[in-house]
Amino acid sequence: MDGVVYNSETLIPGAPETLAWVRARGIPHMFVTNTTSRGRGELVEKLARFGIPATEEDILSPCVAAREFMGDSGPVALFVPHKTHGEFAGMELLPEDRESGARWVVVGDLGEGWDFRTLNRAFRLLQSTPGAQLIALGMTRFWQAADGLRLDTAPYVAALERATGKQAVVTGKPAAAFFEAAVRRLGVPKEDVLMVGDDVRVDVGGAQQAGLQGALVKTGKYRAGDEDGVVKPGFLLDSIAALPGLLSAEEFHGDRRPVPE
Repeated sequence: MDGVVYNSETLIPGAPETLAWVRARGIPHMFVTNTTSRGRGELVEKLARFGIPATEEDILSPCVAAREFMGDSGPVALFVPHKTHGEFAGMELLPEDRESGARWVVVGDLGEGWDFRTLNRAFRLLQSTPGAQLIALGMTRFWQAADGLRLDTAPYVAALERATGKQAVVTGKPAAAFFEAAVRRLGVPKEDVLMVGDDVRVDVGGAQQAGLQGALVKTGKYRAGDEDGVVKPGFLLDSIAALPGLLSAEEFHGDRRPVPE
């Protein structure tokens, strides 16, 4: 979403028209995002402001995947903004002044909410209970904000892994399980799924590792030469506006059934 459909609060030209084109042809699609700074309801409202209709069921986020992974067991210590807490409704949430007793320590994008005391509390929670599990809501390194690049979740997760010796369970991109969950919701063979993203490692590389195709757009966090690294995108697009042309191209489909006109 961010970096492909919009950059922060700025719409990427052609995004609404592209999504309308996809819907008109009945192409199964969904939004897979590592955004954990807001819930799906707020994301639906944001898309609507840009002229893109969607429902919460059209969006797969790391919070949804984490909730499914953890089930109803707790207590849970959340390191996400308060407006995201609703995605964990029904679970036992640990009070924010507690430094022990967590079954799960869930780390997402706190943005400017991160400071030493907050990160150290997450460390203490993981150290105080041998069985406490670190849950990473994605492993995105950075994202494109209105004022420039900003750190995302991965650096904080890496710090906690290094300090505690515990390996995080990743419930967002680039984990294969996250992409596989999206494929199950789409109900189509994974080899027929194309992931469109602006992060060559997390979006494209993660999708390819899960058996999907990957297209890299030159918007959002994309930087010149990203396509020349270890991860090689199957397709390189100037922006999402070029997607209809790609999907309509005969060479894209090979032996697959063409996109309906």
